[in-house]
Amino acid sequence: MAITRRQLLASAAGGLQGRPGRPNILFLLTDDQRWDSLGCMGNPVIQTPNIDSLSRQGVTFDNHFVTTAICMTSRASIFTGQYARVHGINDFSKPFTGEQFAHTYPGVLRQAGYWTGFIGKYGVGNAGNAPGFDFWRGFPGQGNYFPEGRDGRHLTGIMGGQGVEFLRAAPADKPFCLSISFKAPHVQDEDPRQFLHSKATEMLYRDVTIPPPATAAPEYIEMLPPEIQRSESRRRWVVRFGTPALYQESVKAYYRLITEVDTVAGRLRAELAQRGLDRNTVIIYTGDNGFYLGEHGLAGKWFMHEESIRVPLIVYDPRLPTARQGTRIKPMTLNIDLAPTMLAAAGVPPPLTMQGRDLGPLCRGESVPWRTEWFYEHLFEHAWIPKSEGVRTDQWKYARYIETHPLFEELFDLQADPREKRNLVREPRHKSRLETMRRRWEAWRTALESWKPDRAWRDPA
Repeated sequence: MAITRRQLLASAAGGLQGRPGRPNILFLLTDDQRWDSLGCMGNPVIQTPNIDSLSRQGVTFDNHFVTTAICMTSRASIFTGQYARVHGINDFSKPFTGEQFAHTYPGVLRQAGYWTGFIGKYGVGNAGNAPGFDFWRGFPGQGNYFPEGRDGRHLTGIMGGQGVEFLRAAPADKPFCLSISFKAPHVQDEDPRQFLHSKATEMLYRDVTIPPPATAAPEYIEMLPPEIQRSESRRRWVVRFGTPALYQESVKAYYRLITEVDTVAGRLRAELAQRGLDRNTVIIYTGDNGFYLGEHGLAGKWFMHEESIRVPLIVYDPRLPTARQGTRIKPMTLNIDLAPTMLAAAGVPPPLTMQGRDLGPLCRGESVPWRTEWFYEHLFEHAWIPKSEGVRTDQWKYARYIETHPLFEELFDLQADPREKRNLVREPRHKSRLETMRRRWEAWRTALESWKPDRAWRDPA
C-alpha cells in the first residue's frame, strides 16, 4: 500500500503538540527492562537520575505493555505498529520485506524527508548493514558487551559515542529521527557472569540488600504446569537467581547496566542542549519487554505475568505546556502505539497498516476514548518455551498456554491481587468471568487473523 505525497505533507493535527511542526525524534529502547527498574517508577535502589529528570519534565506512562514479550517480535511491533499475527516476525532470522519496512516508522519518516539513523541491536532478521537508514551503526544478533577491537570499552558507552556522532553529523536543513537500541540490560548468554556491566559501575549497589520478590517462594512455580516448571525460563532461573547470593549478584548487575544506559541518556541530552536542538527534539524512552527477577520462580520473559509484559515509557516533548510536565498517565498503552505516535509528532498520518494509536492526545491531557483491553500473543517456536496468548483489561488478566496438555489457563484479579499470586480459574464464583475472558480471547484472535490492512484497525473490545 503506497504512501501518498499528500499523506506525507499533511498537518500534524494529531501530533504530540497538536499543531504543525517537524520536531527531531530521539528514540531510546532498552532490552529486557521491566517497568519498575527506574527511580521515577518507584524503585528505591536503582540510580537513574537522567531518566528520572526526563520523567519530571515529560509524560510518564504507568501502565505501558508489550503485546509480545520477546525481543525480535516486540521490536517488529514497535517498528510497524502491528500485532505479531499481522507482521509475522516470530523468529530471529526472519527480516522485514521491502514493503513492510517502507511502512515502519523509520521508513515512513525517511520518505517524509527525515534524516534517519539506527544504532545498536536491530533485532529483526540478521541485518548487518543499513536496511533503509541514512546513518547505520546497527549490529545483527545479540551483540557483545565488550566488542573486539574496542580496547575493552563497554558497548553501552560505545553506543553513546555513536549517538553523539550522529547528532554532530545531522544536516541542518532536515529534521532527524535517531533510534538507539541498547543491548543493556540483556544478559550475555554465553558468559557465566550473565550481566556484564563496565568497571565504572562496579561499586554501585554493593552495600545494598535487595529484598527477594514475594512470589519467589517454591509454591509459586509449583502453581504452574510442568511445561513451565521445566521450561527455559526455569533453567535460567537456576543460573541467575538459584541462591540468595546469586540473586543479589544478578539483580545488582542488572541495575548497573540500566544505570549505564541512564548515563548515556544524560550525555545525549547534554549534546542536544549544546547544539541548540533540545527545544525541538522529542525524546521517547522505553523497553522492548519486561524481565523476571525471580518472580514465580522464573527468569527471562515470554509469559504473561506483569514482570514480563510491563515496561517503562516516558515521552518528553519540550513543546508541551509547562503544566503537562511531570504528568502520569494511567490508561493502558502498548508498544504498537509508538510508531503512530512518532509519525503523528512529525506531521505524518500513520498508514492504515498500523494498529496502534497516537499517544499525543494523552500527552496533551485531552479527553479521548481509550482502549479497555488488549491481546497478548507469544508464538515463538521453541521446544522449552510454551506458547501463550491472553487478554488483559484494567482489572482482569486471562492467560492461556495454548500447547500445554491438558490446557492450562490463568485468571487474575489485578485489583485484588496485583502480584498474581492466586489463580482464579478453578474458583466457582469466577466461572462467569472466566467464560467472558475466554470469549474475549477468541474474539481478539479471530479479529487479528481476519484483518486486512486496507481498512483502519478497530479493537474488537
